[in-house]
Amino acid sequence: MKCSKLAIAIGAAVLSGSALAEFSANIGATSNYLWRGVSQTDDGAAISGGLDYAHDAGFYVGTWASNVDFGDDTTAEVDFYGGFSNEVGGVGYDVGLIYYYYPGCGDCEFTEVYGSLGVGPVTAGVHYTIDSEVDDVAGQADLFQDGDIYYYVGASVEVAPTWTVGATAGYYDFDDDGEGGGRANDINYAHYQLDIGKSAGDFGDFTFTVSTADHESGDGSPKVVASWGKTF
Repeated sequence: MKCSKLAIAIGAAVLSGSALAEFSANIGATSNYLWRGVSQTDDGAAISGGLDYAHDAGFYVGTWASNVDFGDDTTAEVDFYGGFSNEVGGVGYDVGLIYYYYPGCGDCEFTEVYGSLGVGPVTAGVHYTIDSEVDDVAGQADLFQDGDIYYYVGASVEVAPTWTVGATAGYYDFDDDGEGGGRANDINYAHYQLDIGKSAGDFGDFTFTVSTADHESGDGSPKVVASWGKTF
C-alpha cells in the first residue's frame, strides 16, 4: 500500500501543495517496499511505476503500481487516487481519496480519504478507511477495516545542494470491531523513519532510509532501505 505518494513514503502528500497543469510519469526501485513502516514485499525488492495528471487549478488524479509479497498468491498492488491541493496564507493543504487494489487477490481492496496541512518543511496528515473489502490478506483479516485511522507528521529540509534530510513519525490506530469481530487492541502501532535524499538530476533521485515499527510482523529492529526514483 503506497504512502510515498502522500509525502510519507515516504511514499506518504499525493502531490505537493503546488499543482502543475501537466501529465507526468514515474518509475522506481527499492530494496524493500515499506508502507507505514511495514514491508509489503517480505523484506524483498520492488519495482514500481505510475502516471499522474495535475491541473493548475489544484485538482489531480493518478495511478501507481508495485509488486508485493504477503506470503500468499497476491503479487501486485495498484493504487488509484484523486484530490485537490492548494495553499492559503503560506499553509498548504491536500485532500483526496485513494483506492488500494490487489489484482487476483479477491476481497483485498480498501479505500481511504485523506487530508494534510503543510507549513514550511513540516507536513501533518491523517488517513481514514471508509470502505474495506479485506477478507484475509496473509492472515491479516483483522487489519484494514472501516474506521481505521493513520496519523503522521514529517519534515524534510535541504541540508546542502541536491541533498535533503527528512524524518517521519506515524501511528496506525485500528478501529476496534464492536460487532463481535474480536479485533485485538494491541494491533495498533507506531513507526519512525529517517530519509537521506540525493538528487542526481537526469539520473533520478536516490534515497537512503532507516525505518522502525512497533508492529507484530517484526521485532522492531530498524530496516535499512535503498531506493531510486525518476519522474518524467
